[in-house]
Amino acid sequence: MNSAPLDPLIGRTLDERYVVRSRIARGGMAMVYLANDLRLQRRVAVKVMHQHLVEDENFTRRFEQEARSAAMLGHANVVGVFDQGVDAGLPYLVMEYLPGITLRELLKQQTRLTADQALEIGEAVLGGLAAAHSAGIVHRDLKPENVLLADDGRIKIGDFGLARAVSANTTTGQALLGTIAYLSPELVTRGLADARSDVYAFGIMMFEMLTGRQPFQGEQAMQIAYQHAHSEVPLASTVNPEVSPELDELVRWCTQRDPELRPND
Repeated sequence: MNSAPLDPLIGRTLDERYVVRSRIARGGMAMVYLANDLRLQRRVAVKVMHQHLVEDENFTRRFEQEARSAAMLGHANVVGVFDQGVDAGLPYLVMEYLPGITLRELLKQQTRLTADQALEIGEAVLGGLAAAHSAGIVHRDLKPENVLLADDGRIKIGDFGLARAVSANTTTGQALLGTIAYLSPELVTRGLADARSDVYAFGIMMFEMLTGRQPFQGEQAMQIAYQHAHSEVPLASTVNPEVSPELDELVRWCTQRDPELRPND
């Protein structure tokens, strides 16, 4: 017999509208489910905050910030947020459902991508980021796990849970939010982020798409963080000789340690 515990949310109806059908993914802040919207008769993705985080005001505020940030954008390359609410004390977000895989899953399948694939995905990601930056929003957690590749060919960035207003320029304090492999030097050393921090994360992601590995390796997070702060990102062509000089230059430009030397947005 299967003794695995059943998820109590599966089969439940949130706010008498969203019927939870199955689990799609688990993240650090929340679980994502496939659900049916009874009112509009469509499938949606519902992100429900983990129970143990509900009492943490910082997490709750960040969760709500994701809804506001994404709802402001309404861009073809950003996952749409339709609704938010609280059911029996559990905060949730309702988002568009995109059958498909993440960029991380594609990288696991292929190890590295062709230049054409990397450029197609990169252009879509930059489209979504450009919309965010134009709206005064910094994503702060760009990584392959947050790039969704839909079965119908659409490419969207999601998970604005760490997003902040550009003007806020706030520090993360002791705990570095985001994934260490993609954190810009200024986030590592000063806890400060602006649009150029997203550009750095994009450059690291391009390096990974072209080479099949991240530029900095280490057994501990702080080893990787130190390299971000003190080392130059190597040319992608040193790992994959097929990478063109133009793509080398793009990655180099985006991953300059000094944010003043990167594209502004």
